[in-house]
Amino acid sequence: MVSIRPFIAIPFQVLWYLLFAPKQRSPILPLNIVKKWFIIFIVILLAGGGAWFWRGRDTVVDSPGKPARPTTATVESRDIHFAINAAGEIGPADQVSVRPEVNGRILELPVDIGDAVRKGDLLFQLDDRDLQIEKESQQKEIERAKLNIEQAERNYLRSQSLFDELLISKELFQDTKTQYELAKNTLGRAEKTMELVEDRLRKTRIVAPFDCTVLTRPVSVGQAVSGSGGFNSGTEVLTIANLTDMIINAHINQADVSRLSAKQEVDVQVEAVAGLKMVGLVERVAPQATIKNNIKGFAVRILLQNVDSRVRPGMTANIKIPVAAADDVVAVPLAAVFTERDPGTQQTERFVYVINNARFERRPVQIGVSDYFFAEIRQGLTAGEVVSLEQPPKEKIDAPVTGTTTDKPKSGRDTKARPTASASS
Repeated sequence: MVSIRPFIAIPFQVLWYLLFAPKQRSPILPLNIVKKWFIIFIVILLAGGGAWFWRGRDTVVDSPGKPARPTTATVESRDIHFAINAAGEIGPADQVSVRPEVNGRILELPVDIGDAVRKGDLLFQLDDRDLQIEKESQQKEIERAKLNIEQAERNYLRSQSLFDELLISKELFQDTKTQYELAKNTLGRAEKTMELVEDRLRKTRIVAPFDCTVLTRPVSVGQAVSGSGGFNSGTEVLTIANLTDMIINAHINQADVSRLSAKQEVDVQVEAVAGLKMVGLVERVAPQATIKNNIKGFAVRILLQNVDSRVRPGMTANIKIPVAAADDVVAVPLAAVFTERDPGTQQTERFVYVINNARFERRPVQIGVSDYFFAEIRQGLTAGEVVSLEQPPKEKIDAPVTGTTTDKPKSGRDTKARPTASASS
């Protein structure tokens, strides 16, 4: 690099000589002219030095250790697996908000958060003393109605006998018959009322509908609760869930949902439990799209199998849904595949540029399964050929020759595609 130090030092030496030389020497030029030209020289010098410095700064010098971006790739055999990655929240398959059907006060609450409860075990009991008193009162009404029936039946039978002997009028006979029918009706109403009271008594005792675990318990013993038949849907006493069967609620992008189907297996990893891997089964895909986080997609319900005891509701799960796979197939990087619409057929054509003796042959290809990096070549290339990753200059492209397209002679090709997975192209 050329040093600019002499160019700065010499003008200062000349200026010192002109200004501070012995007075007996006559100055070569007048002092005002020297100052003027000296300032002009300094300005030019600084401008040139700044331009030279900035130009040298913008010059990129390639580092010997930095690899250059590849422009070609070799066709090779590899395995390609395409999968959809998504995240979802784990939750219980069956979760119930337990609310009483009748009003009352909590008398017993033997369970707490985290307790495992068997089917049929008591969850809570309401105070039923008022209902027991009502039941006893209603029982008395039934007994009274039965006595009235017995009396009305005797009167009816006596009246019928007298009426047959023409000893009483028909009107009197019909009155006793009506009294007998009314007594039977009163007994029926009393019995129905008793059934309602007994049903309300049964509803004061709430038992577990299935094997479950208590998730929440917002109330305590002695607290008054309202029944679910009220205007506010009742007071929530417990939340229970079956933690044996867990599900994942995921939101899948609309571009990928067409690759999913029911009964399809997925791989699941739980962020909170390091190293844990599980298998899930796609249970259902929502028919209606929804928007979540400004992304339009579909709600997917995935059923977990063989749930680990460390998995809890609310944990985040990372889902990997395999949709297509191809093993030991001829493949190229995605950058090597170019697309172009044919004006005649209005169909999209895919092709690659095969390098041959510093020339480029445009060769159409048939694409199979692809992931985010490589694409399967079903027809058009063979392993070992070299393709370009960039658009070559037009003057180096050879016109395609009819009949030169080679089918892939690879034997033992094993392509595995899930029943619902179409080849990605």
